[in-house]
Amino acid sequence: MLHLGTLLAVVIYFWADIGRIIKGIVSTLRRKEENREGAKLFLWIIVATIPTGLMGIFFKDWLESFFSKPKLVGGMLLITGLVLWLTRWANKEGKPLGRMGRFDAILIGIAQGFAIIPGISRSGATISMGLFCGLDRELSGKFSFLLSIPAILGAILLEIKKVDSGGALWTTLIGSVIAFGVGILTLTLLIKIIKMGKIFNFSYYCCGMGILMIILL
Repeated sequence: MLHLGTLLAVVIYFWADIGRIIKGIVSTLRRKEENREGAKLFLWIIVATIPTGLMGIFFKDWLESFFSKPKLVGGMLLITGLVLWLTRWANKEGKPLGRMGRFDAILIGIAQGFAIIPGISRSGATISMGLFCGLDRELSGKFSFLLSIPAILGAILLEIKKVDSGGALWTTLIGSVIAFGVGILTLTLLIKIIKMGKIFNFSYYCCGMGILMIILL
């Protein structure tokens, strides 16, 4: 339910891009040449979602078992930090959407699948993989969050039966609203940081928290 709040934030923040995707799908169905980039973006989102979905179906329980191993989670935070730190050497002028290929989409989808592991940042992993694939900074950030839409919807469908319909419902709804507000603020800040090429700065936080977890736990 917290992810549902974040999902709404993503949809609203990227509404123009979602509209472009819808127009591209409609144009493709009508066999028109306009809005082709929107259709291509939708295609790569579908391609990237496939490995994520397969990893979620076959490895979900095993990967989520890591939640009971806090030192391992600390180690995963260190890995997230290392991956983010390496983005400082990513190309400043990357490939636009027109040059993005299916292999790029598959690798980003696999990165998202690994984010089921607690301590691996979903956005950090997918944005970093996009940059490592040579994508433009803005495209890497945009694709990462648009890719989260089907992933979060899939997770909601799997977990919705566990939502408590009793007294805790109001608490859950309040949490969703707060997640929505924080999501909008965070997206606004994060997209600016990605465009500046400064996402590697988050590596220091992740590594610090990872070391702290390993030492204290």
